[in-house]
Order: sequence, then C-alpha cells, then structure tokens
Amino acid sequence: MRLNYYPETDSLYIDLSERTSAESREISEGIILDYDAEGQLVGIDIDHASKKVELKKLTLSKLPGTLEMSSV
Repeated sequence: MRLNYYPETDSLYIDLSERTSAESREISEGIILDYDAEGQLVGIDIDHASKKVELKKLTLSKLPGTLEMSSV
C-alpha cells in the first residue's frame, strides 16, 4: 500500500495494490474508488484532501511487513 499526496491539486491517492485500475466510482463528493478488471478495489482518490483528512499525522499500528518512507 502506498499513500501519495499531491499538494498542487490537494489530493491524496491511496494505492492499495499494484493492479491497474479499470473502473472508477465516485461514492461521495470528491471520494473516488478505483477497481481493477475483476472488480477488486485497487485505490482511493480523495480530492481536497486537506479539508477531509488529517494529513499532518499518520499512525501505523500492528501492520505486518516493512515501512518505507519517501519524501519524493
């Protein structure tokens, strides 16, 4: 899973897998879910993210695997 914030558009994209999106559905104003060809959720796009989610703090708890940080 990867979280990408784009300050120029104030959008947050959450990649849930590396599969390609085939369909998108807006479930609420500015909240778009992306699905692959098999109907599996692969990503979440949040427009105007700074007004909808707390971007200044990220807390991870009991997640299996490794944590990678990138500033690019």
